[in-house]
Amino acid sequence: MRQWTASSLIALSGQYWESCALQAAVRLDVFSPLAEGPLEVEELAARVGCAPEPAARLITALCALGLLRREGATCALEPGARRWLCRDSPDYVGHIIEHHRHLMPAWARLDEAVRSGLPVRARTSVETSDEAERASFLMGMRNIADAQAARSVPQIDLSGRRRLLDLGGATGAYAIHFCRANPGLTATVFDLPTTRPFAEKVIEEEGMADRVRFVGGDFTRDGLPGEFDVAWLSQILHGEGMEASRRLVIKAARALAPGGLLLIQEFILDDDRNGPVHPALFDLNMLVGTPKGQSFTEAELAVMMEAAGLASIRRLPVQLPQGCGIMAGVVPES
Repeated sequence: MRQWTASSLIALSGQYWESCALQAAVRLDVFSPLAEGPLEVEELAARVGCAPEPAARLITALCALGLLRREGATCALEPGARRWLCRDSPDYVGHIIEHHRHLMPAWARLDEAVRSGLPVRARTSVETSDEAERASFLMGMRNIADAQAARSVPQIDLSGRRRLLDLGGATGAYAIHFCRANPGLTATVFDLPTTRPFAEKVIEEEGMADRVRFVGGDFTRDGLPGEFDVAWLSQILHGEGMEASRRLVIKAARALAPGGLLLIQEFILDDDRNGPVHPALFDLNMLVGTPKGQSFTEAELAVMMEAAGLASIRRLPVQLPQGCGIMAGVVPES
């Protein structure tokens, strides 16, 4: 348990300063011009369309955070920034950082959401008319999926399975990783029609158009496209609330053949609701942004799976960051 002091509480309260500095730098694309080598501060400022003096002050903060370093009159990238924060890098995570920037105004109104029990922003993934905001959300989900899948997918046994449903799969990042790890597998990504351009672009870029297809629809209303051997529900239940999530798990289970495997990945709260930190804070993110969304405990997810008639319900022994866990259940053969 943390031992809080006045100093540590003040430091916690001010951590958003670091977040805002990073988000501003990504928004301005400070890092990409440095990919080819160091630049003088004034030249970098000109490249990103900023006045030299305030740009120099942001650069000082980024140096202090260990993202840049000064070399006389020039500044240069630290290795982590080159890999993760330059737009030409295959490991670029700026999309999810942009998504976090879009969330900050609502988080500043958390007290209002707690008092009223009502969201204080539109659901970014569904209701926004801002194309840039939708893009940052969807491509940000790809950032997260790529990072998580590298750790989780190799530990999930899908041997002998041929048809995967990636429900609410956004850009299809997980479907792509599962298919790459399982040569005999094909996948269907089922998500809102507005997601199609992003998904098909990613699927094509990854060279997986022959094995991963996108089907547009609303999984809360529409039927699911076919019978599958495995269903993957990654980070979709938390946006729907308890009762809607229960119905969604039942619907996904009914789309599986006998012996089919249903997998649920979520930020999972401890059953005693004392943590972990990220699922607890993510629960508040659902409070400010959705009418009924929430984080679930392992026991609550297991009850949903039992209601869907699944057997052999268990949490997989996969170690993932931020309290992320994977629940598994099987459709009985008889």
